[in-house]
Amino acid sequence: VQLQASGGGLVQPGGSLRLSCAASGRTFSSYVMGWFRQAPGKEREFVAAINWSGGSIYYADSVKGRFTISRDNAKNTVYLQMNDLKPEDTAVYYCAAGGSLWVGVKRANYWGQGTQVTVSS
Repeated sequence: VQLQASGGGLVQPGGSLRLSCAASGRTFSSYVMGWFRQAPGKEREFVAAINWSGGSIYYADSVKGRFTISRDNAKNTVYLQMNDLKPEDTAVYYCAAGGSLWVGVKRANYWGQGTQVTVSS
């Protein structure tokens, strides 16, 4: 599976962005898909994950109520809608495919290239 993330950019606090991650490969629907992020000087951390059917969704506490993850298996794409963005959300965001991603980075089998999100006034 190859992953291509897009949609990052510069946004003011309180603003919104939508990240997309397009996957290649016929087994996309069999993977848990998710997003991680890594700020400068910090470890990569889990953000959100969604199982193949969309029936199980997980969020980090820091983004609950502000971020929404979704997937479209017909388009082999997973999305992360980010609302009410804060400066502390500034990071490189990576999409990932694997198993129980909410456990941590070691559960990811595949990574996208990352997309920069900067929240600043």
